[in-house]
Amino acid sequence: MTTATPVKTEYEAIIGLETHCQLSTNTKIFSNSSTAFGADPNTNIDPVCMGLPGVLPVLNAKVLEYAVKTGLALNCQIAKYSKFDRKQYFYPDLPKNYQISQYDLPIAEHGWIEIELVDDTGNPSRKRIGITRLHMEEDAGKLVHAGSERLSGSTYSLVDYNRAGVPLVEIVSEPDLRSGQEAAEYAQELRRIVRYLGVSDGNMQEGSLRCDVNISVRPVGRKEFGTKVEIKNMNSFSAIQKAIDYEIERQIAAIEAGERIIQETRLWEEGSQRTSSMRVKEGSSDYRYFPEPDLSPIQVSEQQLKTWLSELPELPAQKRHHYESELGLSAYDARVLTEDSSVADYFESSIKSGANPKAAANWITQDIAAYLNKQKLTIAEIALTPANLADVITRIETGKISNAQAKEKLSDLLSGITPEQAFAGQELISDPTVLEPIIDEIIAANTQQLEKYRAGNTNLKGFFVGQVLKKTGKRADPKLTNELLEKKLNA
Repeated sequence: MTTATPVKTEYEAIIGLETHCQLSTNTKIFSNSSTAFGADPNTNIDPVCMGLPGVLPVLNAKVLEYAVKTGLALNCQIAKYSKFDRKQYFYPDLPKNYQISQYDLPIAEHGWIEIELVDDTGNPSRKRIGITRLHMEEDAGKLVHAGSERLSGSTYSLVDYNRAGVPLVEIVSEPDLRSGQEAAEYAQELRRIVRYLGVSDGNMQEGSLRCDVNISVRPVGRKEFGTKVEIKNMNSFSAIQKAIDYEIERQIAAIEAGERIIQETRLWEEGSQRTSSMRVKEGSSDYRYFPEPDLSPIQVSEQQLKTWLSELPELPAQKRHHYESELGLSAYDARVLTEDSSVADYFESSIKSGANPKAAANWITQDIAAYLNKQKLTIAEIALTPANLADVITRIETGKISNAQAKEKLSDLLSGITPEQAFAGQELISDPTVLEPIIDEIIAANTQQLEKYRAGNTNLKGFFVGQVLKKTGKRADPKLTNELLEKKLNA
């Protein structure tokens, strides 16, 4: 990741994110069409999502459940009464010429999450970011521009309505973010939360998580916000950070040159690493919102709210705190282990099977992670069970095998070989009466190396250690071998 150009200290950036999160339901928000990604164009459609005459929408109950659970996880107040509204706009990817969304009475409001930041000196800090609202809505279709990534420059456009009617929650943050780094970390924490909840896969490449950034700059000390600009088309967290850092510098340069910042929507261009103007930004009055007449208002009972609250899992921030304060892990290890819930589950299962937490963390975040990255696998796809990992760690700590032996057999263990099979006949020789004759024999056979060692070339101790390991098939206890060699070489 490139280092961002420092923002001039006399200006302050005001940043808020609008995050669209696709919910992992099997069917669409108001109809029974599939939400499966990657289907042939215009095959996951039906009369409701296409807006044909005479059809009525029916709210998918799972969408409401997922929206409320997400709101609860974001510390929001859940509305006892909310409703849907029609948002009017005319664009080819919207078959009804309106989108069913929520305007003035969203399902959740007034929440917050904490993000963790690390400064240039490596010092960690936490910052609370407010959540203005969370509301449910349907997605639009997708335009494919032939000959160009954008409408400008394309020869013609095709429309795929498979995505039309796919359920979304839109999460709107307070303007509490001040840099690209903070915004990227906020978006990543949101993705961790929805993945832990199981309400979304958060896949940015497939469009399951899409972030629009609202950004303005103002002189430090001024209370009024500057003119807001929206940035779209960011499909990674690094793109979010780079787009914001670029736009901050662009706006500051424009202000200092005497130019007027206009309220507009801009696109992030990954190739040129810059933003470019897309269109003048609409206001809410342009959408002509009015209550959706074909859907009843939504009322969530106290009992239903208690049930959904009781079903929430331990969230990533809670796990990080637990791992650091109770298990003694570093902030780095806790963060890596909680990035994905399946990794955290694997780690916790290994501890329940008797593994030392720090040793388990080291194996999972280093050796196992390197194997997964190389093989392009997830931790759920390896055959090494948490119980078997705990067995390996216990064997190392009790001196039955060495750390080197375990690493040498790691690929076999990950492929399904049990520790009993992997280390059969491989237990360390920890009996001095067995090792001493072997060491004496090796010293007697290498008198020249012994003389050089005693003359001051103490690095030759490694030579003798290597000979002992070779003679014993790497089964000599490393600690005991070093102790015995130290004693005999210096006799």
